[in-house]
Amino acid sequence: MFATRSPLWALWASLLAVVLGAATGLPDVIRIGGLFHPADDRQEVAFRYAVERINLDRGLLPRSRLSAQIERISPQDSFHASKRVCHLLRAGVAAIFGPQSGQTASHVQSICDTMEIPHLETRWDFRLRRESCLVNLYPHPTALSRAYVDVVRAWGWKSFTIVYESNEGLVRLQELLKAHGPSEFPIAVRQLGEGSDYRPLLKQIKNSAESHIVLDCSTERIYDVLKQAQQIGMMSDYHSYLITSLDLHTVDLEEFKYGGTNITAFRLVDPEKAEVQKVVRDWMHGEMRYGRKPELAPHVLKKDNLTFIKTETALMYDAVHLFAKALHDLDSSQRIDVKPLSCDASDTWPHGYSLINYMKIVEMKGLTGVIKFDNQGFRSNFMLDVVELTRDGLQKIGTWNSTAGVNFTRTYGEAYTQIVESLQNKTFVVTTILSSPYCMRKDSSEKLSGNDQFEGYGVDLVEEISRILGFNYTFKLVPDGRYGSLNRETKEWDGMMKELLDQKADLAIADLTITYDREQAVDFTMPFMNLGISILYRKPIKQPPNLFSFLSPLSLDVWIYMATAYLGVSVLLFILARFSPYEWDNPHPCNEVPDVLENQFSLLNSLWFTIGSLMQQGSDIAPKAVSTRMVAGMWWFFTLIMISSYTANLAAFLTVERMDSPIESAEDLAKQTKIKYGALRGGSTAAFFRDSNFSTYQRMWSFMESARPSVFASSNIEGVDRVVKGKGSYAFLMESTSIEYVIERNCELTQVGGLLDSKGYGIAMPPNSPYRTAISGAVLKLQEEGKLHILKTRWWKEKRGGGSCRDDTSKSSSAANELGLANVGGVFVVLMGGMGVACVIAVCEFVWKSRKVAVEDRSTSLCSEMATELKMAMRCRGSTRPARNKKNKGSKGGSSQGGLACGGPSDNPHFVSLGHYGQYGFATKDPS
Repeated sequence: MFATRSPLWALWASLLAVVLGAATGLPDVIRIGGLFHPADDRQEVAFRYAVERINLDRGLLPRSRLSAQIERISPQDSFHASKRVCHLLRAGVAAIFGPQSGQTASHVQSICDTMEIPHLETRWDFRLRRESCLVNLYPHPTALSRAYVDVVRAWGWKSFTIVYESNEGLVRLQELLKAHGPSEFPIAVRQLGEGSDYRPLLKQIKNSAESHIVLDCSTERIYDVLKQAQQIGMMSDYHSYLITSLDLHTVDLEEFKYGGTNITAFRLVDPEKAEVQKVVRDWMHGEMRYGRKPELAPHVLKKDNLTFIKTETALMYDAVHLFAKALHDLDSSQRIDVKPLSCDASDTWPHGYSLINYMKIVEMKGLTGVIKFDNQGFRSNFMLDVVELTRDGLQKIGTWNSTAGVNFTRTYGEAYTQIVESLQNKTFVVTTILSSPYCMRKDSSEKLSGNDQFEGYGVDLVEEISRILGFNYTFKLVPDGRYGSLNRETKEWDGMMKELLDQKADLAIADLTITYDREQAVDFTMPFMNLGISILYRKPIKQPPNLFSFLSPLSLDVWIYMATAYLGVSVLLFILARFSPYEWDNPHPCNEVPDVLENQFSLLNSLWFTIGSLMQQGSDIAPKAVSTRMVAGMWWFFTLIMISSYTANLAAFLTVERMDSPIESAEDLAKQTKIKYGALRGGSTAAFFRDSNFSTYQRMWSFMESARPSVFASSNIEGVDRVVKGKGSYAFLMESTSIEYVIERNCELTQVGGLLDSKGYGIAMPPNSPYRTAISGAVLKLQEEGKLHILKTRWWKEKRGGGSCRDDTSKSSSAANELGLANVGGVFVVLMGGMGVACVIAVCEFVWKSRKVAVEDRSTSLCSEMATELKMAMRCRGSTRPARNKKNKGSKGGSSQGGLACGGPSDNPHFVSLGHYGQYGFATKDPS
């Protein structure tokens, strides 16, 4: 229908215009056309007002003025729209603005492309292309989608639900869907129905327990969707909404400001700017000037008698200014004339493409910020404000641009202050479970109700936190009486965890352990108590004193070594005394020349000497030779150390009570099967053993899981009762803090071994709770002030019978250990070393004495003398030996020196001389 001219002709026309120059400048009146739908009255007013402002501002077009040519068309009537465009072209317009309907705008754009007339749009259009006469000031859909991706990533959303109105919404969010991709956490995509009742869809979303929602719908439907979401309970503190509309600031959100719901959106126009407010004020007067009454659409905000401006309206204002500036720049380089065109002819406007190109290289600042286009002709480097609904309305919390991404300008202090302020006079539902001492029913003769019926550590902790943050609370017992565990098959939680996920409670406080699975499902504060798993068992039975307990200070092997040492030293002393010449004495000191010598160290005397030294009693027998004295000295040193060690350890053994405990650690439990052991069913302790990779704990879990009857308890109270009634046949695995509480009141029980792991109790909240930081800060403050320790002391050691076993402390921990060979082995080494030295000295004495005798008696060699002496030493019977007497040379009998000074042999009829045997005389009894 529409003919097109050759691009070569347009190029020649442009060159011809440049050659001719711009002597005459622009025409006095430049007509521009505007196509508007009946519902776009605000767009028409903005269009007219922009034209008036440009005409009044002679800086842009000093010699010309713009003339607005308005045509109103139906949004669905494309044929009528084509007719209106052709009518404007016959009137000689330089550009076409609008319309907003995508169906009619595509036909208008086709005509403009054919006639080379600039076409300016201010609507969202995903079919933008580079090769056309179209200039669209609305941000490109891809850029907007990146903004949604960046803010979702900044918030850390793992899963969310997209609620869209039309298929264009999916195009607008395609980058968000691509960025998330396949993951463990699915994204749900749901479409709003055609009717006005969205409750069935919203209920389905609520039942899915999804709290993150991306809402893409027209601005007119935002209020209705949020209102119905509020009616079914989807506007709580834990829901977050990301609104894709850039006009959320025009929606009346007064009913949702105090609900605590996080409602966030982007905006291109800041209605708080003075320039924007001035423009809006003039528009209102302009509407009255054109005979229209400025009525507000339903649920559109009005502040200081100013209707908040919509994005597309502000873009229309900026589009007219962009056209005027580009026209001014083009006028400085070539002569421009505007002529009427016919849709039935083949003529085109020769300056159309030049004007389009100038508009795409112009950079200016308008109501929607900096207006600039990239090399593709799409708007770039624009900035979006990130706004969030607070009690004071929508507040700017950050900005986004295509280069830097999201930048939250709100400081941590401002965010924290805002959260604390929202907590004032807010009432929380606190779910808990009856578990001593965290939450217990009060003992009272009167019937109590509400919070007054409960007391305990957790109750006092919530009270302390509420004083700091200023909120109210109501306690509610969990219906199924369980802490909360995940069913691996159904993927559903029970207990307090389910209450939080169903948003039936705001807080959960009890001895609730922070685990990985629970942390993935809900939010936890910082731990208010640190603990670990340990073993609850009965106290060891006190053993009666043993009859032979005096032997306990030394181990059996030490006693055996001592007995061996005693016998060895005694025998060695006996041998060395007989071997050493210096141990043979004159039995009659009055006889200077005795016939016999006596050795006092017989075998019995040697045994008596060593036992006397060992018993610290001594003996009348004393060694004379250096070798025997060395043996005696080393034995005395040995006995000194051994007796001192025995005495010291004996005192400890006699004053310490010995306790008999069959288990001392978890390893002892795992190695036996006589003592049964279990844990709380479905609790974190059972999950620890179930998921542990340590072989000992895996073996313990297999034992507990296969034991019949079941060793698991439904509550901690049941587990404690089984330990008491088991009389040592059952041990219960539970948290150390609970064990501390039990053993403070039941003196029969005790904690066995150390902690098997390290974990903490925390206050649980629904996922994405905005109050997590504030409550964690309150817990930290209580910890720094020492109030957490005061609360624990109160409920563990003072209240409800605490401290009754404080004086009944077990002494088994200080029991002394018996001394082993490693403790006293050095004494044996010293003893054996001394014995060796004594043997060497004895040999030296023997050789020295034999040599001396051989030298005095030259008739005897050293070897024969040593042999004679060795024979005498080897005689095991008798303790006397012949004395060595000096004789005259050649004498065969006695001499005058052979008599005894105190009575010789002649005085004793029992001794007769047998002559000389060698150089020794032997005296024997003569029976005759």
